[in-house]
Amino acid sequence: MATIITRAGKGSPLTNNEVDANFNNLNSDKVESTRAVNSGTGLTGGGNLTADRTLALTGQALAIHNLSSTGVVVRTTADTFTTRTITGTTDQVTVTNGDGISGNPTISAVVASQVEAEAGVNTTKLMTPQRVAQAITAQAITTSGATLTGNLTVPSLNSGQLAGFRNAIINGNFQVAQRATSFVAGANNDDSYNLDRWYILSDGNDVVDITQSTTEVPTNGSQTSIALDVETINKKFGIAQIIEQRNCQGLIGSTVTLSFKAKVSSTTKLDSVKAAVVAWSGTADTVTSDIISAWNVEGVNPTLIANATYENTPANLNVTTSWATYSVTAAVDTASTGNIIVFIWSDVTDTTAGDFLYITDVQIEVGTVATPFERRPIGTELALCQRYFQIYTQPPLRGAMNGPTGAARCGMVLPVVMRVAPTAVAGLFSVFDGSGLGTVSSVSASYLDTQSVEFDFVTNNFSAAIRPAVIYQNGTESLTLSAEL
Repeated sequence: MATIITRAGKGSPLTNNEVDANFNNLNSDKVESTRAVNSGTGLTGGGNLTADRTLALTGQALAIHNLSSTGVVVRTTADTFTTRTITGTTDQVTVTNGDGISGNPTISAVVASQVEAEAGVNTTKLMTPQRVAQAITAQAITTSGATLTGNLTVPSLNSGQLAGFRNAIINGNFQVAQRATSFVAGANNDDSYNLDRWYILSDGNDVVDITQSTTEVPTNGSQTSIALDVETINKKFGIAQIIEQRNCQGLIGSTVTLSFKAKVSSTTKLDSVKAAVVAWSGTADTVTSDIISAWNVEGVNPTLIANATYENTPANLNVTTSWATYSVTAAVDTASTGNIIVFIWSDVTDTTAGDFLYITDVQIEVGTVATPFERRPIGTELALCQRYFQIYTQPPLRGAMNGPTGAARCGMVLPVVMRVAPTAVAGLFSVFDGSGLGTVSSVSASYLDTQSVEFDFVTNNFSAAIRPAVIYQNGTESLTLSAEL
């Protein structure tokens, strides 16, 4: 900075020497034309100071300067900048302050709710491990029509056993008929057995004829059904099965479902069919099979005898003229229940002779869902029935006879162990001792056990001494063994 001599106010004028000194000082401090202003990074222009010089922005600095929009600045190519805004994806990612103007951008994931995870419909929202677990629990097994691949480990099916013999009913589709396939007057009395394991309950005798039908059956279903044909009008009737105590394990104390297929020939009269799960709290396996104390008027459920209790509230199932599946659910919680009885009946007291009620595929199982009817091989079903009843027209009775006295004792080992020592009814068969044929005049059971039976036969005398003896049929005689409940 040059030094200039001045006078304050209106003082004396500068001397010539002072004026020369001021000029010299100014001349020594002037900007030299050899000086220059040089441009740095991001600038252009400048030069020596022989003239006015202008500096200007260039390159990246100019590009940033020229931005007119707001947002996050990004370099797209060399010396090129633009602004961007961070955006989300609908139902996947949300972004707050994506342009950074009001604050730092915040990015959040969109997580499916539990309802959305369990529904399994949304295709965009994200899943946390918790939501995945909830979806698996809700979707994996219960989705109708789902196809599972690989191994599947489950503790139960419908709260019951996983496979095989879920159904505690024996001969639920009425395919076993050891006694006969038709039961009319004299064989269709109230509280009498007919198709294996089933017995009729009716308000009097000969109320319905009973037939094993092979024509009135569901499409693509069982090949047999029980046909109940009204013979005595205006009477209630039905069928029942008593389940042995050992086979009630898992049912007693649980919620069970009774299901069956049914149809009627006409709904004009047979318009009220009901079903019940009945608990027997008397002595186990010593059941009074006729559980009806009073049939009551139409619309009022039959009154049960002592120790028999409805476990559900029977109501009209509205059976139609087409095959359909019907079910009832019951909690078997009566104290001291020893046996369960399945009872299906027509609750109508205004019937017409010739009306038919058809029933098949009866099943009772643990759980609240009626699963498809369990089909077992016919040989298995027959063996299950033979635990309670066996009949022979050519019984394999073998033994020995004392010819001169006409006495023969013959026995057989039973193909199935029976529930208890059976009650036997034997006809007057013939006896063959290898050389002659004897006609039986009387027969008596000498030994009855759950695994074998023996009988004493009295025949006409043979001349020979003790010889082997074989029993065979000479007409329409039969041997029946019953251990029914």
